[in-house]
Amino acid sequence: MPVRRKVVVAVLGVVPLAVTVLAAAPASAHGSMGDPVSRVAQCYAEGPESPESGACGAAVAAGGTQAFYDWNGIRIGDANGRHQALIPDGRLCSANNEEFKGLDLARADWPATKVSSGSYTFKYRVTAPHKGTFKVYVTKPGYDPSKPLAWAGLDLAHPVATATDPVASGGFYTFSGSLPERSGRQLLYAIWQRSDSPEAFYSCSDITFGGGNGGGGGTGTGGATAPAPTASAPSDEQIEAGADKSTIEHHGHGDDDARTSAEPSTATPAASAASAGGADEPEAAGTPESLAETGGDSRTAYLAVGGAAALALGSAALFMSVRRRAASSGRHGR
Repeated sequence: MPVRRKVVVAVLGVVPLAVTVLAAAPASAHGSMGDPVSRVAQCYAEGPESPESGACGAAVAAGGTQAFYDWNGIRIGDANGRHQALIPDGRLCSANNEEFKGLDLARADWPATKVSSGSYTFKYRVTAPHKGTFKVYVTKPGYDPSKPLAWAGLDLAHPVATATDPVASGGFYTFSGSLPERSGRQLLYAIWQRSDSPEAFYSCSDITFGGGNGGGGGTGTGGATAPAPTASAPSDEQIEAGADKSTIEHHGHGDDDARTSAEPSTATPAASAASAGGADEPEAAGTPESLAETGGDSRTAYLAVGGAAALALGSAALFMSVRRRAASSGRHGR
């Protein structure tokens, strides 16, 4: 085969390669609040196929079981601090992800963790650690669980906990905060914004103040009037048992992976600024340079696209060079 034709074939071969690389861009997700346990982790602990509580049963009926096997997957790959811009009212617990829509059901019988005002030690269950900042918000006084959760219902001006690059140990990030004076049923909303990528993770945790069962505050949908059961987190054995049913990929990013460990941040100033922006401080969209290996999804596979494009341009340049040399040789041979 002439050299010129070989180069043409090589260039044409890059096109399906680029498409393949883009399609294979992984979706990764890596955690949820463990204490107070999040809704998604609570329902996974009950068992997605036969949930015990009415709220988790309704969530499965609304969105199916896969969401709970993917309990560590409530995320937005290109969030970059733009939480309010990307998540509409009524969709906070699912992060506007259709798979997790059952978590947004407005009910007063979600299993809840009993808490008291004052200092609290938060534990965030992590399956692959990353650098970043945690912010935990609580609902304002007068919260009504029978109404959809809105951004205005959270006390965004006063996070109950903020932690940057805590150390992951025993499968958890552990950090301290302080719960304000509240009574009855409330909700905690946790945002984990990575600093090495635009990716962010979200979770809702139902809590009750004052040692009660938190059954007040409205009947919720589905006629729920009984007191809410006490929440419980999934065990390590449960998490391991359901791992083969999860669609979440970690790509080798475990607790012992130095590339994603919770060491002091070395992120660029732009990435650090993104992580510092709270839920009430939207930031600019992420750039390709700020994406880490596990930060991309089908909407943010910039690195894959860039690599394939570079390969295609390089092949095209080689083709043009060979063509010019061939033309020059033909002129000199006359």
